[in-house]
Amino acid sequence: MPVIDMDGVRALGRELSNWGRWGDDDQRGTLNLIEPARVTAAATAVRRGVSFSLAMPADENGPHDLRTSGRFNPIHSMTRYRGDTPRGEFMGGFASAEDMLIIGTHSSTHFDALAHLWYDDLLYNGSHHDDAVTARGAERCSIQNLASGVVSRGILADVPRHRGLDHLPPGTGVGPDELDAVLAAQGVVPRPGDVLLLRTGTYPRQRRGFDVEPGRSPGLTFECARWIRDHGIAAVCADNLAVEVLGANGDGPMIPFHMLAIRDMGLLLGEMFDFEDLADDCAADGVYECLFTASPLNVPYAVGSPVNPIAVK
Repeated sequence: MPVIDMDGVRALGRELSNWGRWGDDDQRGTLNLIEPARVTAAATAVRRGVSFSLAMPADENGPHDLRTSGRFNPIHSMTRYRGDTPRGEFMGGFASAEDMLIIGTHSSTHFDALAHLWYDDLLYNGSHHDDAVTARGAERCSIQNLASGVVSRGILADVPRHRGLDHLPPGTGVGPDELDAVLAAQGVVPRPGDVLLLRTGTYPRQRRGFDVEPGRSPGLTFECARWIRDHGIAAVCADNLAVEVLGANGDGPMIPFHMLAIRDMGLLLGEMFDFEDLADDCAADGVYECLFTASPLNVPYAVGSPVNPIAVK
């Protein structure tokens, strides 16, 4: 599998850069490719009126271990239950239940903001990290820029099913040629503004009790960044930890695709999705496109957000 060093990242980043493409003040990146006509065209993918949540359950059974990853799984707790509502005659015997969720912005199914990652001190569109990300959070490129949501055509690339597998083995790279082959076999022609949904079978497998090697997740190779640019893909969402293959770049940068995608291209990435039900349905009816919709929480200065993405067919 090819590897890339930092000089290679910088060179490819310059080639694929979208800095200034949508103006010097742009903070939405490739979501600008989802023009109104793309949204109305995406609505034609709805034929049967069935919908699928693409979110993993936000609970303690997630993939994180605070000791090794610095992230913790979501924590759900009841704050009011079994009649402990403040009472009084004006309440008329009324009682209620309430709860709270403690969740990191990257600890369950989520979108990365364009302020999530940078290199050589610069974020997407040339903002310096000293000014763009402070103790308050993201002053530039925060997740709030996506609060109006992402609505477009989603195209599922079911790589393990194409290979005749339940899931991809750890460290498996998915390159541009394989993306072409999978989508062609599924009868899908990518269009500008599409959201690529990459199924590897990784974290749904982990939730079923199988061990998953977090440092060797299967996923996209860095060469796919050029494929995504050439096809006008607006966002990539995957059912693994980092969209890209981990542990395959030797002594080079650990996540070169992330670096190219977020910092240079302004490409929206979604991680830890669950495509199992959608993939089964696509295999059954032979239709691998859907209307994709997802919206992050409207959190000022946040560098990511949990989402509950929906696919409608």
